[in-house]
Amino acid sequence: MAKKVKVNLDACIGCGVCVSSAPDVFAFTDDGKSEVVGEVTDEAAIEDVAASCPVAAIEIE
Repeated sequence: MAKKVKVNLDACIGCGVCVSSAPDVFAFTDDGKSEVVGEVTDEAAIEDVAASCPVAAIEIE
């Protein structure tokens, strides 16, 4: 079963680490924050992206 990923918009600062690291999964909203737009196909890579978030806004279930 694929892991579910979401972005905590209250914590997100729009730094772009996730968008640049996984553009098939993350994109910017009109407010400049990140959102999940695609399906996770590489769980290990998404875990690395989440660990790289400076404010821990990426949540993996």
